[in-house]
Amino acid sequence: MTTAAAGDQKSPTTGGIRPILLGIVGDSATGKTTLTNGIVKIFGADRVTSLCTDDYHRYDREERKKRDITPLHPDCNYIDIMEQHLDHLVHGNPILKPVYGHEHGTLDAPELIEPRDIVVVEGLLGYHTKLMRDCFDVTVYLDPPEELRRRWKIQRDTSKRNYTPEQVLADLDRREPDSEAFIRPQREWADIVVQFCPENDSFDDFDSAKLNVRLVLRPTLAHPYLKELDERTQIDGLRPIQLSLERDSDRPVDALTVSGQLPTEASAEVERLIWDGMGLEDAELDRNAIGVFQEGDEVRRSESLALTQLMLVAQLVSARTDAAP
Repeated sequence: MTTAAAGDQKSPTTGGIRPILLGIVGDSATGKTTLTNGIVKIFGADRVTSLCTDDYHRYDREERKKRDITPLHPDCNYIDIMEQHLDHLVHGNPILKPVYGHEHGTLDAPELIEPRDIVVVEGLLGYHTKLMRDCFDVTVYLDPPEELRRRWKIQRDTSKRNYTPEQVLADLDRREPDSEAFIRPQREWADIVVQFCPENDSFDDFDSAKLNVRLVLRPTLAHPYLKELDERTQIDGLRPIQLSLERDSDRPVDALTVSGQLPTEASAEVERLIWDGMGLEDAELDRNAIGVFQEGDEVRRSESLALTQLMLVAQLVSARTDAAP
């Protein structure tokens, strides 16, 4: 939870209420941008500012090769500036953010970022220091199986970042020590851990719109609706949504598992339950954007993604209410 008080400084873009900060952290190609884009579309671009901490890379792609350092290593990033900028944003102040051009691995011209009602911060090292972690109201860590992540990374980097499949695989192997040392430990600081996975762990032939999701819900946040979700979505004796009490990192947590085959009637019940609980008017959020994602040139919908987004939206709405003076 952020340490900034609700009235510390008044932001011209948020009507005097401090912005709510959502952190989305995970290794490369875990779905951070997909989840971020969904939140932006649901709330509306006029209410959400999004930025990527990967823009704080210290070196471009060629310089990293010369220095034999990966972008996952803290020494390859301006961590101190990242801390400073997050603190500015949580107080409602603009920042001049650096820009990293992923397509060609270049350091580009900086851009002015104005915080709106909600600020979504996604990237590799968003929870690396306590100062950074203290800026967030809600923290998420994306933790798909490694096989799924590798497939996503090959698909993305070959289509958008000018890599060959062989280069992507070699880069994954080279990054592994830094993933283990610096990226995965940040999972401990997440309020919500999101784990998308194909049905029956079948990675050879899976539908991206039918992935299961397991949400690890830590008691650092209140998680409403859980019992109702478990009880009210049973259909013909089947339980496409299951709630269990488990231990994660030797701590008790709620775990919500959602089938990628979630029937539309159960999905509609989930949406109705959470939507009614938030008490919002239809015009306040774009309900048609929930669960929607882009795959190539095709726009698709995933019911498990929809529920994940709804859980995050409910947390942001709650945090927004708590921050109001």
